[in-house]
Amino acid sequence: MDFCNPLVPAVFLRRYNRFLADFQTENGDTVTAHCANTGSMLGLLTPGSTAMLSHSDNPQRKLAYTWELVRENDSWVGLHTGRTNAIVLEALKSRILPEFNGYGEFKPEVRLDERGRLDFCLRGDDLPPCFVEVKSVTLRQGNVAMFPDAVTTRGQRHLEALASLKQQGFRSVLLFVVQREDCVLFRPASTIDPAYAAILRQVVQAGVEVLVYCCAVGPQAITLSHVVPWGLD
Repeated sequence: MDFCNPLVPAVFLRRYNRFLADFQTENGDTVTAHCANTGSMLGLLTPGSTAMLSHSDNPQRKLAYTWELVRENDSWVGLHTGRTNAIVLEALKSRILPEFNGYGEFKPEVRLDERGRLDFCLRGDDLPPCFVEVKSVTLRQGNVAMFPDAVTTRGQRHLEALASLKQQGFRSVLLFVVQREDCVLFRPASTIDPAYAAILRQVVQAGVEVLVYCCAVGPQAITLSHVVPWGLD
């Protein structure tokens, strides 16, 4: 996924609620940017960190800037969770996800029941429909990527929905997209959300597939890069 316009370098100052953060641009101006990440962003909120913002000229927007990237541990980290599905859809269309070979139709934002939506339904000739839920991962402990970075009851519902669909005979996949390049393993963050980790173990036993992909992240683009091994301990 290429950024349509050049990103604006800035220095992170503070995040003062889930949706707003202050930055200082290279010309010394202090600007407030929209933060499209409702997680805790644990480990990524160090004042003085290098950041990248996107800018919009749309006069209808309340804030012209959106926080896209931050530099942590010598690695760019993609923060905009709204970009994750676009990254995955581009990879599906480009056929760089061999796990989904044979699927040619990629329907986004599939409505289920009271459990809400899942990110994709894939269809292909002579293949069972495949439901995919995508999760953006930014948390790192050592060289291990972890999810979630805050308690997520919504994420728990997604796991239950995937397990239910698998029981009905569909293919169900949970795709973790690690938006950084400095991790070599993935595990659930059981100390942050033990319920999510426990349900994840249950749905894996029930046949839900787990895939973890690392991204190549930079100010020009974010793209899926390579598979990351995972464990549930």
